[in-house]
Amino acid sequence: MNIPTNRIIEIIADILPSDLPSDIRNKIDLAIQSAVFKLDLVSREEIEIQEKLLMRTREKIDLLEVRISELEKCSSTQKSNLF
Repeated sequence: MNIPTNRIIEIIADILPSDLPSDIRNKIDLAIQSAVFKLDLVSREEIEIQEKLLMRTREKIDLLEVRISELEKCSSTQKSNLF
C-alpha cells in the first residue's frame, strides 16, 4: 500500500474513540484498509510519471507521422517519374 493510502487510513482511525475496545478497533481498521485498498488510488507522482510518458509517446508518434508522410510523398514522386 502506498504512503497516501496509509495516511488516509491513519486519519480515519484517529477519528475513532480512544476507549473503543481493541478488537473492535482492529476490525474497523481492517475494514477501512480493505475499503481504501479497493479504491485503487494512485499518487500524484505516479500520475506525473504517466503524463511524461504519454507526452514522450505523443512526440514520437508525431515524428513518425511526419516521416510516414515524407516517405509517401517520396514514393508517389518516384511512381510518377516512372510513368
